[in-house]
Amino acid sequence: MHHSTSDTLSPGSAETRKRPAGRRARQAAACATLAATAALLTGCGGDTAENTSAEKAASASPSKSMDGMGDMAMGDLSATPADKVPDAEVVKGSFALLDTRPPGMNDVKGTAWLAQGAKGTTVTVSLTGLKPGESYMAHLHAQYCSAGNGGKHFQFEKGGAAAPPNEVHLMFTADKSGTGMTTVNNTRRTGKNAVAIVVHPAEAQDNRIACADFDF
Repeated sequence: MHHSTSDTLSPGSAETRKRPAGRRARQAAACATLAATAALLTGCGGDTAENTSAEKAASASPSKSMDGMGDMAMGDLSATPADKVPDAEVVKGSFALLDTRPPGMNDVKGTAWLAQGAKGTTVTVSLTGLKPGESYMAHLHAQYCSAGNGGKHFQFEKGGAAAPPNEVHLMFTADKSGTGMTTVNNTRRTGKNAVAIVVHPAEAQDNRIACADFDF
């Protein structure tokens, strides 16, 4: 007797028919999981145009590379020091103590260099006599040290943002011997408008420790 096979399936054939449905279910579940993960990441602090630059500038440190940060960086020990920049015009200055320095800073001394070349401006500071492990900041200033301890910060665009890249900031931490050194780059040239540099504790900017005039 001839039997039709249209309504009769072997166990193997039944399994074959069920597999596509199972696979589709697993794929749908996987897609749902990925979508949920993406939504979670988007809602948990993704970078935005408003906060990315400020956060990166604030977090920059001597041990953090400037790769990808450009003018927002505030220090890189691996960068070429200003006095070593090829084919650049270099000026330097020696730090002199200021009356506004906090207690325990009487032995601070050091040198700053400012180089201007094809890639913009490079600034390097090197100091000793600092408190080991403490963080410090330095800024280029538009007036000489004798004029109000350097006066206001130098700005490429006067009245603009009081932060890089409109200003040149350096942040560094003193090592166990009280020595601090770092270098920062900015793609623009300061010309002779940034005539001094001032260093102070990172958390007490009014307590200016020392100032150096550049020998233009």
